[in-house]
Order: sequence, then structure tokens, then C-alpha cells
Amino acid sequence: MADVLSGCEFWSGKMVFFLLLAILSQLFVTSKALQCYCEGHCPDLKSNGTCEARPGGSCFSVVKSYRDENHELVSEFAFGCMSPEQSGGLLQCKVATAAHLHGTNILCCDDEDFCNRDLIPEDTPRTTEPPIDVPSGTQIPVYTIAILIGSFIVLLLAILLLALCVLHRRRDRRRKKHCLVESSYGNQISPHISDLVVDQSSGSGSGLPLLVQRTIAKQVQMLHSVGKGRYGEVWLAKWRDERVAVKVFFTTEEASWFRETEIYQTVLMRHENILGFIAADIKGTGSWTQMLLITDYHEMGSLHDFLQRKVLNTEMVRNLALSLASGIAHLHTHILGTPGKPAIAHRDIKSKNILVKRNGQCAIADFGLAVMYNSELDEICIAKNTRVGTRRYMAPEVLNQTLNSAQFEAFKMADMYSVGLVFWEMARRCITTIKGTKNTTCEDYALPYHDVVPNDPSFEDMHAVVCVKAIRPPVPARWQDEEILSVLAKIMQECWHPNPAVRLTALRVKKTLCKLEEDFSSIKKPDHQFFV
Repeated sequence: MADVLSGCEFWSGKMVFFLLLAILSQLFVTSKALQCYCEGHCPDLKSNGTCEARPGGSCFSVVKSYRDENHELVSEFAFGCMSPEQSGGLLQCKVATAAHLHGTNILCCDDEDFCNRDLIPEDTPRTTEPPIDVPSGTQIPVYTIAILIGSFIVLLLAILLLALCVLHRRRDRRRKKHCLVESSYGNQISPHISDLVVDQSSGSGSGLPLLVQRTIAKQVQMLHSVGKGRYGEVWLAKWRDERVAVKVFFTTEEASWFRETEIYQTVLMRHENILGFIAADIKGTGSWTQMLLITDYHEMGSLHDFLQRKVLNTEMVRNLALSLASGIAHLHTHILGTPGKPAIAHRDIKSKNILVKRNGQCAIADFGLAVMYNSELDEICIAKNTRVGTRRYMAPEVLNQTLNSAQFEAFKMADMYSVGLVFWEMARRCITTIKGTKNTTCEDYALPYHDVVPNDPSFEDMHAVVCVKAIRPPVPARWQDEEILSVLAKIMQECWHPNPAVRLTALRVKKTLCKLEEDFSSIKKPDHQFFV
């Protein structure tokens, strides 16, 4: 151990000795003043001769090229001392090696006295031509150019901001609760309301303005309740001696009220087989609030109630089925243009949400769960609503939760399943002659799956029947003896197929029933005045 310590002390002493020797030698070298040759760059403006660079300095030689007033190239050489304050001179010389691009070249040295006397840097003049003098009258000041560029940028930003404001306003207008709304067809609404549409509308299809809607809502006189559901209550009311229907929503159903208002005010929404919309408003006194939806009044009531009271003939069931298919086809269709109409899926098709008009046609109502699709933007607008539809009429893909909500076609096909069930309800009430006799018959009114599920089926009840057991409503044999019922049977069976891609579209159903209507019209002229 002692030997190791003695060895370490020996080598440490040796290293200290060599370090001191190096410092002393450096001090000796740097303490010597360097003598340089000077010319054109002598200190204190002395004549050409000798200058002394302080310790750490260097000698330099520089050549500079420029053009005189006659645009002739002139080169000047200079020699002198570089002070140590300029990083020893050598660093500046290295940086300046690229300066010849601008007509100046410099070389430095510090190896011996007067080392720069014979140090001649290469004369590399600039290759660029001298600027051409432009008459003062044609020169554009720099600040003028800056002002023009700045003005252009400000204008561009203003245009962009204006465009964003317009887009934002259009989006808000589509989602605004109180907005311009569509009225129903002129031949289906009261004269007073029809006059308002003509007088107040701008002609762009925007319908009644907000002020007119609120005026109507305040002047409506409630008469009596005509129906009640989970969303609220429907009242028969009068406005200027005209009968209208007022849908009063529960406060918990604000989302449904807003969605229906939004759907009804959609441009080009008007159709003879869609319930005519008049106005929407919110009334309240602070302690209570009423959300009102004012529409056309149809005294025949819903299809559900109508089928319980009436027996249909073949012409009546054809008229009801065709008008329902026409209304659904209009909803499902995306109309391109300005203005255009987005495609709409109802999502709650059932006989209670379909009204019967005096001319025997259907009018589709209750759009609280509807979804809209804009094919140009590829956007599906699904309302934020806690309601999920009516379980009895839910399609298999809805019951087993396999419906692809990112594909709008899936919503349309789910609608068509429900349409098939409504057709089944209609067909049961169509009277036919018993084969081989003069007697007539029809089935009693019944809801779909009435014989396999309770009156208020649960989600699990419907899933077990529709998805697991694959049960569908029965098709009586007598339907095959009547053309309209036979066609409807084929349509409904394709509409409630378990595979959504196999189901018929609303347009296909409409065309099939139209062809049947034409064949029937060629035999007998139809009479559409069913109810007087």
C-alpha cells in the first residue's frame, strides 16, 4: 500500500512540473510584441513604415475593390496591425475570408515580424454590375410598398372574417329555436293562415316569420283536449274561427319540441302527406312554461284510432298506403339545389303518429326523433333526445343494437320496417268477399305482435320475438284473393326482412302502388271524397 501511495505522489509531482513549464512558455511567447509592416493603415495616421502589434495581436494585409465615379474598377491594398481586442485578429481574418464576394479580401499572420510585407491577398472584385440609375420620378419608395402590402393583408383578413361570420350565422339560423317556418299546402290550410303565408312570406319558402308565429300563438283559444301521450297533450283550438291543433309539450320534452320545430322549418319540407305546420312558441309566467306546436287539425284523428272505428274498402286502403309511401319518400329524399332539402328519417313510424285527412290520405306527424342528413357535407344530425322510439315498431337492428348510426341508409331502412307493420294494420281492416260466397269479412283491428307480446312490451320482449324467434305478423290467406292486399302483403314482407339491405325503399314502394293505382283507374274512376 505504501508503494502505491509513493508512486501516485511521484506522478502527481511530475504533472505539476510540466504544467508550470507550459504556462511559462506561453507567457514568454505571448509577451513578445509583434512588428508589422503598415501602409495606408498605420496608427495615428503615421506615414508608411512599421507598427507594433501588442501581445496577442497579428499582422494583416487587405485588398479592397470598388468602382469609382466613372464606374471603373479600382483596387486598394493596405497593411497594418490587428489589435488583440479583435479576438486576436486571426478569428476576424477567418470570418472575412468570404468577404471577397463583396470586393474585400484580408489575410493575417503572426509567425514572425513583418510577416505581412509579402502577404498579398487575392484581388477578387465583385461580379455584379453597378445598379442602373432610375429617374427619381419613377422610383417607388419602400414605405409605399409596405403600405400597399399591409393594406392587402388587412383586406384579405377582413374578407376571411366576414366569410366566417356568414357561415356562423347560417349555422345558428338552422339551429335557432324560433325561426322562419314552413306552412302546409295552401289547399289544406285555413284561408286566414293561407293569406298570411302569401302576405308575409318572402317567396323563398321560409314560411311564416317569427313575429307572426308568436302573434298566432297568443291569439289561439284552447277548446278541449283530444289526445294525450308521453310527450304531452294535443288540444283542439281556434284561431280566428279556424280550427287548429295545438301540441302542448311537457317541460321534460323540450328536446322533442325543439327537434320538431327544427324539422318543420326545413326548406322544402311542405308536402301534402306531411302534417301542415303553422307556428311554434314558448309561453310562460315564471312558475310554469308551455311549449306549443300549432299545426293543421284533422278531425279524423290518428290512423290508429281511425282503423278501430272504420272498415276499409280496397280503394281506401290503396289511398292510405300510397299517401303514406309518398310522405315517407319525400322525407327520405335529399333535394339538391338552392334552396335544397336534406334527407330526413322519421325513426318513430307508427299508426299513432299518422293522421287521416278528410280526402282519405295520410299525414305524417311527430318528428321529435327525426334525423337529418346532408349528402353534400356527409353529415348526419341526430337530435339529443332521451326518447328511443316505440319498441313494438323497432326494427331488428335497433333491438339488437347493430344499427350503424354512421350510415344514414340504416335509419331509412329502419323506417321501412315500421312502414311494413303499418301496412299490415291497414290490410287487416280491408273488407273482402269470402271466396265462393257473397259474404264479406275482415280482421279486427290489432297492433303488430299483439298475440305474442304484452300490451306494453319491454325491450327484451320485442328482442326475443323479433330477433331471436324471427316472428313476423301473420298474413291471412284471404289477402291473396284481392289484388291490393296481395301486393301489400308482398311489400310488407320485404319491408320487415331481417336483412336491412334487402328491404324496399320508400320510392320503390311508392312506384309499385302508383302502378297499381293506374291499373285501377283504367277500370274505375276513383272517388276521393271518402268522408263528408
